Amino acid sequence: MTDRTQVVVIGGGQAGLAAGYHLRRLGLDFVVLDAQTTPGGAWQHAWDSLRLFSPAAYSSLPGRLMPAQSGETYPDAQHVVEYLADYESRYELPVERPVRVLGVRRDRQLLRVETDFGTWHARAVISATGSWWRPFLPAVPGRAAFEARQLHTVEYRTPADFAGQRVIVVGGGNSGAQIAADLAYDTDLTWVTHRSPHFLADDIDGRALFDAATARRRALEEGRTDTGGVASLGDIVAVPPVRKARDRGLLKAGPMFSRLVPGGVEWADGSRAAADAIIWCTGFRSALSHLAPLQLRGHRGHIATHGTRAVDEPRLHLLGYGDWTGPASATLIGVGRPARDAAREVAGMLRA
Repeated sequence: MTDRTQVVVIGGGQAGLAAGYHLRRLGLDFVVLDAQTTPGGAWQHAWDSLRLFSPAAYSSLPGRLMPAQSGETYPDAQHVVEYLADYESRYELPVERPVRVLGVRRDRQLLRVETDFGTWHARAVISATGSWWRPFLPAVPGRAAFEARQLHTVEYRTPADFAGQRVIVVGGGNSGAQIAADLAYDTDLTWVTHRSPHFLADDIDGRALFDAATARRRALEEGRTDTGGVASLGDIVAVPPVRKARDRGLLKAGPMFSRLVPGGVEWADGSRAAADAIIWCTGFRSALSHLAPLQLRGHRGHIATHGTRAVDEPRLHLLGYGDWTGPASATLIGVGRPARDAAREVAGMLRA
């Protein structure tokens, strides 16, 4: 199969759908290629107890408010999946799935998007594959010596899988705190972090985080002092399950161990702890392997961008990978503005 279109959007999660919304409003011919078999992006693979940091109305994509979830202030992942599926259907976005993009290459005046289902040729590409598909595991001595179970955030589902076990959770961000809180009641939990976790004030949620990211962007654009953005507020949003476990004294983080040993871990002072499982809540890296043929990656694996546009390939835009592709662009509420800007810039290029 070979097809032509003005724009190919790679990824059918929240960033890809936001891009599709704005491309449709601008009247462009486009297709969204999604590797998943069903709508919902990475949210359909999240752990059972995951909650958003913000109420539904503050977790919405452009054009359509997320409805509230009955009985919940902070919606769960399944509610987000249902919202994204409805969003895709409501705006009749042309999503093709399952289609896995293998590579993007230059082909004269076009970009050639090679997939496991054929090839598309486009005048512009918006890459919106996120980071869930590229979990990061730090290099820790002795990993091969540890014979019990190791898994990353992406593989965790429910505390029932670890009931009665000795579990070490590694990571001081939101995922680490939420999963540690999940496991705090029915396991022998050890939570370790590289530095002491910094909980945000209980009244701060995603609304305040988005406002902080926006204020930082405006300050930098206007040449004012860097406000520090989200990082200035803390590391962990105290959503209700985290707050409950913390207030009961069940979320006490210790220092990071220095190495793994058979049956457990060891700290620099020689002390040890046994473990039946280690859960690495150690973050992600941008899933950009499909763009490797373009040879654009530079410092820290990032592609140099101006806004969302790749500096060295102006037909390519990157959306939703983090602040380097738009302030808060990896969040539901934050991706709308950079998606709009990317779509407008693509439209301007196509009509030039």
